[in-house]
Amino acid sequence: MSAALLIDVLLWGSVLGVGLIAFRRGAPVFKASLREGTMDFVNIVPRIALGVIGSGYIAAIIPQEVITGWLGPDSGWLGVATAVVAGAATPGGPVVGFSIGTVALKSGGGMPQVVAYVVAWALFAFQRVILWEIPFMPARFVWFRCAVSVPFPFVAAAIAMVIGKP
Repeated sequence: MSAALLIDVLLWGSVLGVGLIAFRRGAPVFKASLREGTMDFVNIVPRIALGVIGSGYIAAIIPQEVITGWLGPDSGWLGVATAVVAGAATPGGPVVGFSIGTVALKSGGGMPQVVAYVVAWALFAFQRVILWEIPFMPARFVWFRCAVSVPFPFVAAAIAMVIGKP
């Protein structure tokens, strides 16, 4: 059994399990949860399609020489630093961030550089910091969190350089 199939089985099993729990709590709870889940599904599918199709277009329009030159395996620490800036500057959720990372890998990006991109995107995407973190948390805390997080994409890239390809 492949890992993807195993993950699918676990996720669908979890959905069936919580659906059974909702069903046992009564028809109104089950119907309300089914309606909310369906609406969330309907709302998110176009965004996922947009991210996946958009990443395909990104892969098509960015010349491979650009990706291999800036983020390729031979780009070294300059490529890692470029990837960190690109990851922090990438707006959007996981569909966008992971799709761009996948495009970079398929187009010749180096493993350490793409690891740095994904870690930087996950830790300090600028728009998330400005739109979500600062309004909800004290700005001083947010800047401190960002400052102490800066080394992590570089550490992750260094580990990826040592370990090599998965």
